[in-house]
Amino acid sequence: SYKFLLSNHIKNQRLDLARELFDKIPSPNHQLYSIMITGYAHFDRLDDALRLFDEMPVRDTVSWNLMIKGCLDCGDLGMARNIFDVIPERSVVSWTIMLNGYLQFGTVEVAEKLFWEMPVRDVVAWNSMIHGYFCNGRVGDAVKLFEGMPYKNVVSWTSMIGGLDQGYGLNLEYKDALKVFCDMLKFGIFPNQSTFTSALNSCCRLEALDRGKEIHAAAVKLGLGTDVFVGNSLIVVYTECGNIIDAALVFKGIGEKNIVSWNSIIVGCGQHGFGIGALVFFNQMIRANVDPDEITFTGLLSACSHSGMLQKGRCFFEHINRCNSLKVELQHYVCMLDILGRCGKLEEAEKLIKSMPMKANSLVWLALLSACTVHSNFELAERAANSIFELEPHCSAAYVLLSNIYASAGKWGDASRLRAKMKQKQIVKQPGCSWVTLRGMRHEFLSGDRSHPLINKICEKLDWLGTKLKEHGYIPDPRFVLHDVEDEKEEMLSHNSERLAIGFGLISSVQGLPITVMKNLRGCGDCHSAIKIITKIVGRVIVVRDSSRFHHSKNGICSCGDYW
Repeated sequence: SYKFLLSNHIKNQRLDLARELFDKIPSPNHQLYSIMITGYAHFDRLDDALRLFDEMPVRDTVSWNLMIKGCLDCGDLGMARNIFDVIPERSVVSWTIMLNGYLQFGTVEVAEKLFWEMPVRDVVAWNSMIHGYFCNGRVGDAVKLFEGMPYKNVVSWTSMIGGLDQGYGLNLEYKDALKVFCDMLKFGIFPNQSTFTSALNSCCRLEALDRGKEIHAAAVKLGLGTDVFVGNSLIVVYTECGNIIDAALVFKGIGEKNIVSWNSIIVGCGQHGFGIGALVFFNQMIRANVDPDEITFTGLLSACSHSGMLQKGRCFFEHINRCNSLKVELQHYVCMLDILGRCGKLEEAEKLIKSMPMKANSLVWLALLSACTVHSNFELAERAANSIFELEPHCSAAYVLLSNIYASAGKWGDASRLRAKMKQKQIVKQPGCSWVTLRGMRHEFLSGDRSHPLINKICEKLDWLGTKLKEHGYIPDPRFVLHDVEDEKEEMLSHNSERLAIGFGLISSVQGLPITVMKNLRGCGDCHSAIKIITKIVGRVIVVRDSSRFHHSKNGICSCGDYW
């Protein structure tokens, strides 16, 4: 048919052939004109589209709307408005297309004026305006408009939840997004896949596992428990909140898994240090005839890194290099360097950096520098740090890692000189912070922090733990206090941010339930040793997520096998 032939030419960018065919068609109808005009607009041939539009024997409202949208697609807002102004009869669709155009170009004030000038505003127009407010950072206006809507459909609620969830800059309103989701259920509006995805993303950002479980239950009740999009979001929530077992159960229950499903569970296993689990899921993925992509191998390499699987890591890395359908990316090199560094193959790691086809950035050198910290290789550490300083002269992480190497070896003079240099250059070290999310509220702690209202009870618990730890043979390791203050080292270790967060978790949560602590920096070896013993003392599971991975400690044993 003419429709098929025209569409095929345009799809394959043969616009001139499409026009030749069009000109031979006797009395082309509106649909064929629309196909041709849309094709011109799609490939930025606006003049051709306008000329063809002028040639149309009869132009109805649909034709005018199509031309307005074509102008907007080509980036010509002025021409779109000119056509809008001369439409003989504007429909609500005409107004909404023009409204979206102004919002798309960021002219919110003009869009507002147009919106209130509309003779009829349907729910689509209201939703467009709300979405436009969010896209342009006007969260308050979006909320106000939403509250004033005469009628809300599922798209309205989803736009609201999605807009609050995205935050658009500094307006991170995740709690409000979850409140809107709850209101939606109260009003009897059934959420769709997009609604659940946005709400679950808010749970993930808030690390609100309890709320995530509630939304999971709502999805199951509405028959979306096995939906792939909802399931993928649930995997991420459970993984990021420290519950990899439930993440795996959700994955198992998804009806038709896609590449995102497989990648999410493999990456999740990597984050939690379950290397064998990641390999098992990868093998299942291959048997299911799902082709792995670059993200899959990032997850696998990360899993190998956290589990000490050097040879497996090498095999995966070599496979990416050999496979024509895959592209070796910077993140793969960072993961491979981490694998080599953790295994003590520092010279091989440095050779790998020199062989990279792209220029190494600070992340690459930081991976090597971090490995030097673990293996106390001063010479290579200084080379890696200098490479970082050439790329980022004010990189605080490099200064801190190098200072830590000096301090842990008792080279206080070198460490002091480095800290003085940081002060001179006004480089500020990111303070260590740990937090626990309990009943939807996040409780944050800094080292030595006494601002929490329960600080006295927390310290009492920590003092009690300190006595019990000594009874169990625990001896504080002063190497992990990176300051030359010999008499205060034990106090610094016992009241750092991580211990304060654990103390709070112990006195504030139900006995027997796991405690999950999040940390913005990499954990220290002394805390790692202490936490394992604490789990024996209190009979509870303690999950700690630092900047690198998750640690699951139970009955004196950590899931990392002390390899981290």
